[in-house]
Amino acid sequence: MIVPRHYKEMPQRYKLQGNRCKACGKVFLPPRLVCPCGSQDLEDYNLSWRGKILTFTIIRTPPVQFKYQKPYAVAVVELDGGGTIQCQVTDTPLEEVEIGKEVEIVFRKIFSEGEAGIHCYGYKCRVV
Repeated sequence: MIVPRHYKEMPQRYKLQGNRCKACGKVFLPPRLVCPCGSQDLEDYNLSWRGKILTFTIIRTPPVQFKYQKPYAVAVVELDGGGTIQCQVTDTPLEEVEIGKEVEIVFRKIFSEGEAGIHCYGYKCRVV
């Protein structure tokens, strides 16, 4: 699979850029066209690279692409300034992953795809 250039250049993919509703202030990643409050008046918004763990789970039986990473944690992170992101926890022993822990978002290789070994990158987080 070849990743199209337009996908790789999407701001929310590599810059943590979402949008925010001007009416209610809710923040979205990925960006939305309409806020749940009904407003279509949304603006680009750069999300924080720091936050805290809202919840997490430990993956012990992963999909094939992640079989060499098991076990690993996946967390829902509430970002400072608004918005949430779900990502794998990295560079952190599993016993240090706890609800409420402060984390920073980092950009890392997620997995390699197929025989060509195309690297897929994205967000992970680590406890700070």
